[in-house]
Amino acid sequence: MVNYIWNCKTVDALVSKDENPEVVHTVHWRVTGESKELNSNENPYTITSIGTQVLETGEIVNFIPFSEVTHTDVIEWTKSAMGEEQVLSIEKNIDNQIDLLINPTNITLTIKD
Repeated sequence: MVNYIWNCKTVDALVSKDENPEVVHTVHWRVTGESKELNSNENPYTITSIGTQVLETGEIVNFIPFSEVTHTDVIEWTKSAMGEEQVLSIEKNIDNQIDLLINPTNITLTIKD
């Protein structure tokens, strides 16, 4: 079981668009997955995925001034723009990487002379 933490606090905004100031158009997202299982240091296994998501700004409806935008708002906008399939793909990729940390299929060995 993995807990996903979405960080969408960094955004790019247009100075203004259609008389609306500071219009968010791109989100720099970071998703960190933390396993319930702990490693030898008693910490969860963690993997982070990062990227950007462009938001639709063609027709602005129900504009929210930037000073009132919450982190929850931006996470919702980002996931909505990505679509459910892309969100699930990101989280599945994190799951797979954590599984490889817990159950490695490769190891590094050193030959002794």
